[in-house]
This record gives sequence, C-alpha cells and structure tokens, in this order.
Amino acid sequence: MNKKWVYAFTEGDGKNKHLLGGKGANLCEMTQIGLNVPPGFVITTEACLAYLDDPERRLPDGVLEQVRLHMAAVEEKTGKTFGGRDNPLLVSVRSGSALSMPGMMDTILNLGLNRDTLQGLIEQTGNERFGYDAYRRFIQLFGKVALGVPEAEFDAEFEAVKQAAGVKQDVGLTAANLAEIAERFLAVVERVTGRPFPADPYAQLEIAIKAVFNSWMGKRAVDYRREFKITPEMANGTAVNVVAMVFGNMGDEGDNWSATGVGFTRDPGTGENVMYGEYLTNAQGEDVVAGIRTPKPVAELERERPDIYRQLVELKNRLEAHYREVQDYEYTVERGVLYVLQTRNAKMNAQALVRSSVDMVAEGLIDRRQALLRIQPDMLEQLLFPRLNPQARARAVARGLPASPGAASGVAVFDADRAEKRGRAGEKVILVREETKPEDIHGFFAAQGILTSRGGKTSHAAVVARGMGKPCVAGAEGIHVDVRLRQAVVGETVFHEGDAITIDGTTGNVYLGEVPMIEAEFSPELATLLGWADEMARLKVMANADTPADAERALKYGAMGIGLCRTERMFNDVERLPIVIEMIVAETAADRQAALNRLLPIQREDFKAILKVMAPRPVTIRLLDPPIHEFLPSEQQLVEEIATLRHLADTVRGMHVLAEAAEFMSRLSGEHPQVQKLADPALVNEAIRKKEAMLKKVRMLHEVNPMLGHRGVRLGLTFPEIYSMQIRAILEAAAECQQEGLEVHPEIMVPQVCTAQELKRVKAWVEEIRQDVESAHGVKLAFKFGSMLEVVRACLRAENLAEEAEFFSFGTNDLTQATFSFSREDAENKFLPMYNQNKILQDNPFEVLDVKGVGKLMQLAVQWGRSTRPEMKVGICGEHGGHPASIRFCHQIGLSYVSCSAPRVPIARLAAAHAAILEGGETVDKAA
Repeated sequence: MNKKWVYAFTEGDGKNKHLLGGKGANLCEMTQIGLNVPPGFVITTEACLAYLDDPERRLPDGVLEQVRLHMAAVEEKTGKTFGGRDNPLLVSVRSGSALSMPGMMDTILNLGLNRDTLQGLIEQTGNERFGYDAYRRFIQLFGKVALGVPEAEFDAEFEAVKQAAGVKQDVGLTAANLAEIAERFLAVVERVTGRPFPADPYAQLEIAIKAVFNSWMGKRAVDYRREFKITPEMANGTAVNVVAMVFGNMGDEGDNWSATGVGFTRDPGTGENVMYGEYLTNAQGEDVVAGIRTPKPVAELERERPDIYRQLVELKNRLEAHYREVQDYEYTVERGVLYVLQTRNAKMNAQALVRSSVDMVAEGLIDRRQALLRIQPDMLEQLLFPRLNPQARARAVARGLPASPGAASGVAVFDADRAEKRGRAGEKVILVREETKPEDIHGFFAAQGILTSRGGKTSHAAVVARGMGKPCVAGAEGIHVDVRLRQAVVGETVFHEGDAITIDGTTGNVYLGEVPMIEAEFSPELATLLGWADEMARLKVMANADTPADAERALKYGAMGIGLCRTERMFNDVERLPIVIEMIVAETAADRQAALNRLLPIQREDFKAILKVMAPRPVTIRLLDPPIHEFLPSEQQLVEEIATLRHLADTVRGMHVLAEAAEFMSRLSGEHPQVQKLADPALVNEAIRKKEAMLKKVRMLHEVNPMLGHRGVRLGLTFPEIYSMQIRAILEAAAECQQEGLEVHPEIMVPQVCTAQELKRVKAWVEEIRQDVESAHGVKLAFKFGSMLEVVRACLRAENLAEEAEFFSFGTNDLTQATFSFSREDAENKFLPMYNQNKILQDNPFEVLDVKGVGKLMQLAVQWGRSTRPEMKVGICGEHGGHPASIRFCHQIGLSYVSCSAPRVPIARLAAAHAAILEGGETVDKAA
C-alpha cells in the first residue's frame, strides 16, 4: 500500500490539524496564502503513531523514501543541496501536535552540518563566526535531544571556554572560540555515547525524526497533556516539520542585519490590540524562548529597522484577519529578508481572552457566539483571583518583566522537583529559577507563580505561565539566583529556600514576605461578555448562599437568585449554638418549643435580610438537613470535660476563686458566661449536670451511619416543631418584606425526601402556617414548595412527588454517594484515585457529574416529574452545578437552573451559554 506519510507545504490541508499538527497545518496554510515561509514538508501524526506502535521503533515503510523525494523538491526551490559541500542546505526538524503544547516536545535546528558542509556554509556566507556558531548549536541540540547527552555536559565545556576568553555573553565569543567549543562538544558526544557524532545528513535526519516522535511520550509532554486534560481525541501524536533553515545570526550590521523574534497580534497579558513581542539581533529563535538572553521589545525595532517593523505590522494584520484569532508567531530576518516560521493561536490568560473577544466583536472580526466560544469557562477562575492590596504599602525589592498577570505568595523553591513535592504536600510555592526549561513543567503545575532572573515576555516561562493563568515575573535581573546553594541575592538581601516571597505578574514587582491581597473586581469587558452569555443561555444560574453577605457577593458575580440557602449554617453561629443545644437536649416538647421560640426571631431576621438582598429574585431555603448530633460536642470531648469538671468540683470545694478553675472555665465562657469566676461550687455542679445531660443525648442520638440515618425530613417529622419554626420564620420574613413594598419569592425546600407521604405532611404544616401568617399580616404570600432529589427512590417516584412539589432540586453530592454506594470522604482518601488512574472510572464522580448513572436518574426524574407537572421547575444545587461539563448535561436534559458557589457563578454563566450555542452545532476550536 502506497500510504502518503509526507506533505509539502504547498499541498497540505491547513485545516487538518489532526493529521498535520497545528504547526504543520499552519505552515501549509501560510504558504498557500502567500506569506514568505521557507520551503519544507510535514511528516504526519499517523507516521508518529505507527512508529510508536512498532516494538522495535522503526519508521513506517515508505516514510524515508517520501522524505527524500520532498527533500529534493526543497533543494530545487532553494538552489541548495542537502549534504552538499558547495552550497549546503540545512533544515530544522520541529514537532507539532494538533493542540499547541509550547516547549513540551523537541526541536532540532541546523541539521545537515558536518565538517564538510560547515566549510561550505562558511564559504557560502563569508562568515566564519556564523558557521561555527551554527555548528556548535547543532551539536549541542542534536546531542541533547536525539542522543540523550545531559545538557550539563555541554554547559560545563561552554562555560570553560567563556571564562578562558573573559566574556560573559556568547555574542562576545570569536570564531576561534566557537570552533573550540564545537570540538569540545563533539568530544563530549563521543565520550558519553561511546560513538562519534553522526556525520551523514540523512542519518542525522532519521535520528532526529525518531527523536521528535519519541518526545510525544516524553515526561513533560505526558504531564502537560494530563494537566490540561488533552485526550487522544483532541490530539494524538506529533507531526514532524522539516523546514529549510533561515538564519537570524548572520550579523547585526548593514546588509547582513539579521534577527529572530516572537510576536503576538495582541498583548497576550491584557488583550490590547498593539504590536507585542521581542526580538534579538544576530541570534537564533531558541535564544529568545529559552530566556538565555534578555531580548529587546518590538517597539525598539521601529527605531532600529523601520522597514522590517512595517513588514511585521503588515504580517500581524494579515495573520489575524485570516485566522480570526489572536496569533503567536515566530519570524527570522536573514540579511534583511523577513521569513515567518510559525503561527498558532496564542496562549493567553483569561483577562486577555475576555478583552480581545469583546474588541474583536467590535472590530467585526468575529460574532458574539464566536467570542463566547473562544473562552473555556474554567479560565474565568483566573479573573476571580485576589490581587495585591494597594493599601499594603509593600516595598518591592526587585523588578522584572510583567510576563503573566496576577499576584501570588508562597515559599521560594529553586527546582521543579522540590516544587512538585512541596506543592503536593499542600504548601504554596513560588518556583524561582535563572530561566525555566520545558523539563520544569511539573514544577509549574505545583507552583502558585514563577519568578526567573533571565528571559523575556516570550520566554518559555512566560508562555507556559500565561497558558496556565499563573502569575510570572521574568528577567528580574536584580536577583542573582544560586540554585546550588538554594538561595537568591537581591542587593544586600538574601532569601533562602522556604522563605516567603510575593510576585506581581501585572507590574513585575517582587516582594519579600507575604503581601496582603484583596478580591478581584469585574472588568467592563467581562461584564459585557457575561451579558452576552446570559442572553444566549437557557439555563439560569443561581448561587449557594447562607448569609446576607454571601447573597451580596453572589449578586456581584451575577447570580439570578439563590438556589440553596442552608439553614443549618445559621445555627452554627457562636451566639446561637447554645440555644440550639438547649433545643436538642430538651427532655420535653415544651422545653424544646421554648428554645425554638428564641430561635424563631433570629431565623426570621436571617431570612428577611437575604430576601431583601435578592429581591425580586427567588431564594430557595432548605429546611434543616444534617443529623442534630452534629451540633453537639463528641462523646469523647464531653467525657473529658465532665472528668475535668469533677476534678475542679473537688478542688474548689470551700474556696471562692481558683486560678486553675478560672482558666478552665474561661474556655467554657461562651457556653457558661456566669462561671468565668468561681463564686460558688454549685455552679460547677450545674455545669456538670448540663454536660451529663448533653452526653446522655449524644449517646441516645448515636447512629452507625448518620448520613443515612435520622436527618432531613425524617428529623423534621420526628420533631415537627423544628420544621414548623423554620417554615414560620420564612413566611413571616416574606410577609414583612411584602409589607415594606418588596417583591420577594421564597421557596421552601424539603431535604432527604424518599416518598410523597413525607411531602404531604410537611406541606400540610406549610398550608396551616401560611393561613396564619397571611391573616396576621394582611398579605397574600407568593412562594413555592418543593423537594430536593438526593435519594434514589425519590428520583424513581418523581411523578408522585410532583403532585405535592412545585419544584425539584437535585442534591448531586448525596445522590452520587447513594448511587455508587460510596462514602465520599472514604472513597476520595482510599480508592478513587486508583480507580481514576487505572480508568476503572474516567473521572471522580464527586467532581464531574456521572452522566451514565446519576445522570440517567436525573433524566428519568425530570421526565417523570414533568409528566405530572409540565411546568415543573427543576434545578441542581450540588457541587456539580458549577462544573462546565456537568452544566452542559443539565442543559441537555432540560433543567431550569444550576446553583453553585458564588465565585463559580461567572464560570457557570459562560458554561450555560456554551451549552446553548453548542446545541446548535457550533464547535469550539480547542487549539485556542
């Protein structure tokens, strides 16, 4: 079979990124729209997968033959010969998967050099220094990537020559210095590998192709795909791009002026539509992205070479107009001629994505739907991170380049392995390096932010940090980083590994210690974007909120109401807990009612305050849900306290004030303020009596499995006075709001229901109290009565429950536990990670809604519930309510709303819009 493994840039389909990789597809497309791209060809991802599947790691039959045919075509276009002595053709060999993975796979430049072609290159260019510079770069890169030689081996030889020559930067080295370095590098390769450096250019090319294919399964690439959840359906294998070399290191004066650079069509940190990028004269592309030298901002190019700058402006505009997406492009200027080497959708943080989306709609480049689909909902989390408090008046000890916005504090850690270890242990760390390398990627994942002493805004550290939405300060040259001693020196100040530092990627400032932060604020662009999202979404987005402050915060994030107000959170207040305990330990209904009468006005004011904040939006209030023993101390704690009190009773007998007693009783002052000072031993005996009554109640309430026991509606039916008090508090709060002219919509929700009979009984109490409250306040109350669906039986009996309930709300945390028979805490701590790792379960079902099991129950409940009550309002208030994939499922099965924590409301709003748009058949370009 004559399978086609290789495509010339002139023939490849620029839309087929799965076959040609993103880089290869874009090189084909740029060539075909007339941009000045050096000639070359792409070896497909299919060849990569076939190679990786071969146990002996052989290239598929036909690949090398097709490579030779396409190399001949490149030779014809360039007038050069691959391996030729007189006019040698050199190529770069670059990776490129369907999704951009910057720095995660390997690239080799200047391939085709040997002692013969080196002399030809020198004669061809008349530049001996350039020739040896290209040669030493090739040996080092090929040796590291293709032959596995540790980079430190090359670095040691390089530094030795620089020291002997008395230069600090490689640009200060002479041709003779570089020739010596090349010879030293050749010796290193032979010493480490046991074989001489390969001289045959086609042998070099075959080894390089295999090395790039192998890098798809390299640790950093695998870690990157796992972190960003890149599945084989999204990107599988890497293509190899073989491109004729053009050189940015052929000189920096006159007709020989050469440079290399990286640009973005908009500022990737802010989204502003400006020229953005960096360049280096007399350099190759790796010098810019590796952070070895600090490059110049592109604005300087307008002064240094205005003709080249104008061409870059034209290139920027053409790329964005064609791709209708912000582009990250690389270019080289060889002796005054501009070549574009690569373009890809830019990795940007959320702030830049939001602003550029809104601006590009205004500029007519994209429509609102495309603007919304450019941004993955979870990315909005970046905009909700805190920023440095301007009132803190902290003094920066150093300043670098603001490479990725945002602020972060943590302990300084000087290598990626330690950062990963300490980060996994729960520490907040800042990864501090001279410059980062792709091998450091696991440290990025663990760190709160990244600080480098070298490199620019387009260095590896900056690009990867922006893609992750993590703060980064690059090129902080005032900081001397000593990785060996695990310390950094700033002027006369030294900070060591483990010392706290703060970085501000928005300003580039670096601070010692932890600087206070304040909450982020919505930008006008984000408000505009989320407004478009609300217009397109069908799902409403509510918030989970338990206090007026929570409700105000939810409004700030754009919540359309409260989907879950947990009344037990109100009981836990330090001033209320003693009353709640009195209610629990009461021996008679009268005593219990007396305590509830004290709680009633407190709860009424809570509900009234929340209703007022949210008016006229709906507020769903869940009646008491947890087992009441949760409000009491543990049995062990009570036993210890009683023993201590008895000891004190013996000690204080006959004494008025005792320091030991006072110290102990001060701990009980919140519960027994009258015994802060012992005036009477009888008070100690009274405390013992109360503790013993509490202990008796705790033992009486003990359950083997309390989460499946006496809680929710079961508790309410056992002690109807508790639910009656809460129902009265809700309805009286609503009545008072209506009397004040407010439009309020409370919704009373009953938890843990498994049968319609439970709802009927509670509903009867609601009706009785409603009549009483309406009569007393002279108003007609507007409210809904409904049920949580968190018990499997309730889902299966939804048509019967719908006869009593006006709305349903899925409590997917408990429903997931019940469906799987998993205890969440035990499962997540013991076997769930293993289940996920071994693909027994694809996801943690407590994080990602299990659509095949829990989801099927939900879908059936919606259908059956609406068969009884067609206009039934149905929502979700578990943690899945803020998860984008789960929100899409909720849209598909026809839910009315989702409810989530306030900070995730913007994420849910965008996810709800995505669900509605994608239902219409639009697709998301994941490469963005």
